[in-house]
Amino acid sequence: MAKSKGASVLRIRVRAYESKILDASVKKIIETASSFEAEIRGPIPLPTEIKKYTVNRSTFIYKDAREQFETRIHKRLIDILNPSQKVIEALTNLNLPSGVGVDVKMM
Repeated sequence: MAKSKGASVLRIRVRAYESKILDASVKKIIETASSFEAEIRGPIPLPTEIKKYTVNRSTFIYKDAREQFETRIHKRLIDILNPSQKVIEALTNLNLPSGVGVDVKMM
């Protein structure tokens, strides 16, 4: 990806435990940015982060009996090329559902 001088990119990383809520939030972000005719790249799906936990079922005697749990964190990446001030303002005022984490970085 070649960058020209003076080109700025607004990089938005969205993460959530549930993929349906994540996709709905990404769609909302893209609709907001496209309403101001901003150039959008994405959503780019990033690898799902899986954390696994193993816990003993019993505290003392039954050491071999264990339960396994996992959490999945789904992630998406959206790039907005040369965002105007109106786009940035609209995205900061966007109301997303709880459980969705958004990281915004200007590059």
